[in-house]
Amino acid sequence: MRAVQAPHLEGEPFRLPYMEREPSGERLMWNRRIEDNSAAAVTARALFAALLLASCAGRAATPAVTTLIGTGVSGYSGTQVNNPYGLVIGPDGALYFCDLDNQRIRRLDLATKRLTTVAGNGERGYRGDGGPAAAAALNMPHELRFDRLGNLFIAERDNHVIRKVDRATGIISTVAGTGAPGFSGDGGPSANAQLRQPHSLVFDRDGRLLVCDIGNQRIRRISLDTGIIETYAGTGEAKPTPEGAAVNGTPLNGPRTFAMAPNGDLYLALREGNAILRIDRATQTFHRVAGTGEQGYSGDGGPALNAKLAGPKGLAIGADNTLYVADTENHVIRGIDLRTGLITTVLGTGTRGDGPEPNPLECRLARPHGVLAANGALYVSDSEAHRIRVVR
Repeated sequence: MRAVQAPHLEGEPFRLPYMEREPSGERLMWNRRIEDNSAAAVTARALFAALLLASCAGRAATPAVTTLIGTGVSGYSGTQVNNPYGLVIGPDGALYFCDLDNQRIRRLDLATKRLTTVAGNGERGYRGDGGPAAAAALNMPHELRFDRLGNLFIAERDNHVIRKVDRATGIISTVAGTGAPGFSGDGGPSANAQLRQPHSLVFDRDGRLLVCDIGNQRIRRISLDTGIIETYAGTGEAKPTPEGAAVNGTPLNGPRTFAMAPNGDLYLALREGNAILRIDRATQTFHRVAGTGEQGYSGDGGPALNAKLAGPKGLAIGADNTLYVADTENHVIRGIDLRTGLITTVLGTGTRGDGPEPNPLECRLARPHGVLAANGALYVSDSEAHRIRVVR
């Protein structure tokens, strides 16, 4: 197929050329219990959450949550999303997200609120390589990341592949995976390797792509220069990770998502392990940051190491050194101050629901998956409320 060239006018904001499809109706153009609900505990949580969010936003301690896109009803239109997951700010400053049950990657212009489709035609399948990304079929896209050149990478869980949308042409191709679930290919070309339900992506400081190959209980690493894939962490066994253990040869229990710190340390959420780990860049060893391993919702105001989590599925690091966690099955976003080690809830009540806004600690969420700290704000994909919310 003919490649689409990338027009770019001097003085215009960078626009990816494949942002051209729009749904019909778009203007040209995603009952849990808190263990201590005493008045003192609620007040303490509210104060701590306000301080964390205010520090992230760099303003007075009066955070508010609002809906950025979505109506609360699933759909595909200029105002609707359907189970949004991963979030990222693109090289053009727009918000890109996985619109999971619409089988699409969409772009939201944060200035105009114009919503466009970047990849996916709405069909659930594995087709379209070599052609325009917007005409391709995707299958449960969970996470997305841009590389240093502005190319877009997508983890498709149920196609068992990682796909790439070329910045210059808008053409989609498969980078890793064959489309069949399995574990194979280490030491060879990533396109010939097998993955099993890849969920999340992150680039390390050397530009290598790390993949949470969750069905294989591993983290795979791909050199984009050579195309070679290898196992970076995990053994294939779903077992506890010992404190201080070396990355190589140590098991993981549900490696779900990443966040890369400015110093190169890697934070890793274990979904089934109900914990957050840190991989020290210098020593290449594991260190637990949060979660006891037991599923629950407790510990706010105290050390994150003593807190209980329930299936964490999203991570982001704020400019103030706060690690934000989508504590999905608790229906909350929690913040961990990496300087003090203290944890608190910054958004959500612990009970599944949809709002009300604007008080973050009164706004119920429904299985949030994606979290992003950017632009002095906290973006959250409130997945089963079919909204993307923002806390400022």
